[in-house]
Amino acid sequence: MTSDTDTAVSQPAIDPPLCELPVATAERGFYTGFSTHVAIPAKIVVSVLIAWAIFFPTHASDTLAIANQTIIRQFAFWYVYLVAFLVVVCLVLALVPQSGSLRIGAPGEKPEFSRFSWFSMLFGAGIGIGMLTYSTGEPLAHFQNNPDIIRGLVEPASAAAVPSAYEYTFLHWGLSAWATYALVGLAVGYVAYRRNLPLTIRSSLAPIFGLRLSGNSGHLVDIVAVVATILGVSVTMGLGVEQFVAGLYRLGFGEWLIKEGGTASDWAIVLALVLLVGASTISALSGVGRGIKWLSNLNMGLSFLLLAVFLVFGAGLYGLQLLGEGLVDHVARLPERMLALWTADGTETGNALAQWQLDWSVFYWAWWIAFAPFVGMFIARISRGRTVREYVLGVILVPSLMCFLWMALAGGTAIQLELDGTAQGAILSAGISDQIYATITALMSPGVAYLLSGLIVILLMTYLITSADSAILIVNTINGAGENDGSRNRHILFWGAALALVVGSMLILGGIDAIRITMIIGALPFSVVVALMAISIVKAIVYDVIRKRHGVQTHCEDILAEAAARAE
Repeated sequence: MTSDTDTAVSQPAIDPPLCELPVATAERGFYTGFSTHVAIPAKIVVSVLIAWAIFFPTHASDTLAIANQTIIRQFAFWYVYLVAFLVVVCLVLALVPQSGSLRIGAPGEKPEFSRFSWFSMLFGAGIGIGMLTYSTGEPLAHFQNNPDIIRGLVEPASAAAVPSAYEYTFLHWGLSAWATYALVGLAVGYVAYRRNLPLTIRSSLAPIFGLRLSGNSGHLVDIVAVVATILGVSVTMGLGVEQFVAGLYRLGFGEWLIKEGGTASDWAIVLALVLLVGASTISALSGVGRGIKWLSNLNMGLSFLLLAVFLVFGAGLYGLQLLGEGLVDHVARLPERMLALWTADGTETGNALAQWQLDWSVFYWAWWIAFAPFVGMFIARISRGRTVREYVLGVILVPSLMCFLWMALAGGTAIQLELDGTAQGAILSAGISDQIYATITALMSPGVAYLLSGLIVILLMTYLITSADSAILIVNTINGAGENDGSRNRHILFWGAALALVVGSMLILGGIDAIRITMIIGALPFSVVVALMAISIVKAIVYDVIRKRHGVQTHCEDILAEAAARAE
């Protein structure tokens, strides 16, 4: 006879993880293999947004402006503290030995992609387009106005303003962006590859909510992720289209490309989107292993070539000095800068500081969060087989350092050309989409500047195509309950067209500001999901560490194999 004590001892100290999260998909018809509870509502929301912008442009513009002022002011604190929390969670999970050694996949599983291809795809999908626009644009903007200048600590557009300009540039393009992406990718990939759950956003919350995510709550999470993805990618596409058109104008393709204010004309936007989104849709049809991988490797090669130009012919030594000093200042003051929250207090200085933070930091935090379902899902898709430590440090540190190097060399060259009088204000007076071309023009002879402008246009084109086709595939994967096979071509075509229409309608409606406002609004609901994802991945990893201590399997393939053996 077995005693109660023996029975208690034989029971596992902790239950094995959830190994099944069924998501109902259509078995036949147009939506075969898709969750109609996600795909149809997501398409309706995006279609309504497009129709609203096209048919009621004035009402849309006014409403977006009011909503932007309300949301960004009322929730600034939420974005600031949430992003700081995500950075801490990622670094802790990577640095603690027990969690860092866990593998995103089966024990001993090897990564699908080489490190070079992995880093190339990380960089191209995550920040490539924005980096080209802001590599000169952001350091120059903070060179003229940043919190230290607002408080009267340094003079604007002076050598004394350069260190603080780079502190804030690195703050926006470093750990904050990549920790947000890394967290989302880890939360999705860890449970999908270790627990055989669908590669969707809802699966990342399974450690908290379990099987309830098979129903309406899970559908809602995935719908929010799809809409946030489209809006987040639209900001990047909008920036890229504006800069692409500015490059074509520099190359002499015609005065009709640019309006009087220096922004892209309506016809230029339409033609650019037809070309770029059309090419990205074709690339998306070829899948991750072919078109996207090939374009990402091309992006990286062209990026290094352009970077070498700034290093050798630009302010190479000055840029490297800015990089070194900026990194030291960034690390030393990161907690202070990340947690600073300025509110309008009725004084001129207080109001200016609060507005600066809304225009820059809070906008960026919202952008990274809106961009995170796309980039995070994409990173999860290409990161199977890596340990948590390799994944987190690789996703956060390598792309951050690449961004810093770009900002230091390209931005440093632009700043030096202005400080020594070579540019004579031509770079500072150019629009943000045109500043990298203005820098090249001031640096090189006309013939060489023309060739390099052509290189930037080609690089922009490949980055735009890579970002758009990756986003289309990720949206399809979410709608398809984690599957992304080739039978989804018709839906790839829909989302390619939808992305082009969102970017085009918003650019024509109110320029890049209209897209930024729409994205900030769309990011808010997904920011709640991201906060829950951070809690969920911590719970999942902590429980797996406990399971390992008690001899309980943590990988679902092993659990299922053990169950089958017992049944026999």
